Amino acid sequence: MENENEYLEEEVDQQEEVPAATPEQLAVFNNELMPQIDALYNFAFHLCYNEEDANDLVQETYLKAFRFIDKYIQGTNAKAWLFKILKNAFINQYRKRSKRPTQVDYEEIASYHDSEDASYVDFFDLREEIFQGMMGDEVTNAINALPIDFRTVILLCDIEGFTYEEISKIIDTPIGTVRSRLHRARNMLKERLTDYANSMGYKDKRGKKK
Repeated sequence: MENENEYLEEEVDQQEEVPAATPEQLAVFNNELMPQIDALYNFAFHLCYNEEDANDLVQETYLKAFRFIDKYIQGTNAKAWLFKILKNAFINQYRKRSKRPTQVDYEEIASYHDSEDASYVDFFDLREEIFQGMMGDEVTNAINALPIDFRTVILLCDIEGFTYEEISKIIDTPIGTVRSRLHRARNMLKERLTDYANSMGYKDKRGKKK
């Protein structure tokens, strides 16, 4: 069976002519996709930690999104759809720059639906303990120092607010693995940032997990 999302595996040739969109598609692009540009840039920058590369990733993401706007289902989660495209673009860039062969599988992304998964709670939640109202340089540096897999789930969950199910689709990983990575990433950050958090007045209100 042909992969119905095979278009995601294509790299964007910025010199190639982009097909014309209908007025309705242009409206969807401008009203639903373009408002996500700041979030996309923040995600891209924390992935590659380079302004030029981040801008290139965002540009490639929007070029691909525009080219395949007919694949996007209006009214679904535009942010998750775009993040999926950006994540794939980042992996493709990494593959070109790395000598290590990397196998990339592409999850279905045509449609995302809002969902909640509150059954799993880590005792250290960055949204409550550190990221509420501020983002210090030490926090940013600590995140950027994490291995890419752990950094990605922290960015998607604790900064961008995606659910476990959405993250699972974006990074093409089982929900159980998402939870495990997130738990480990938060604990890695907690070890690095305990003194910093205390100096800023942040407390671990939950105590240790039983």
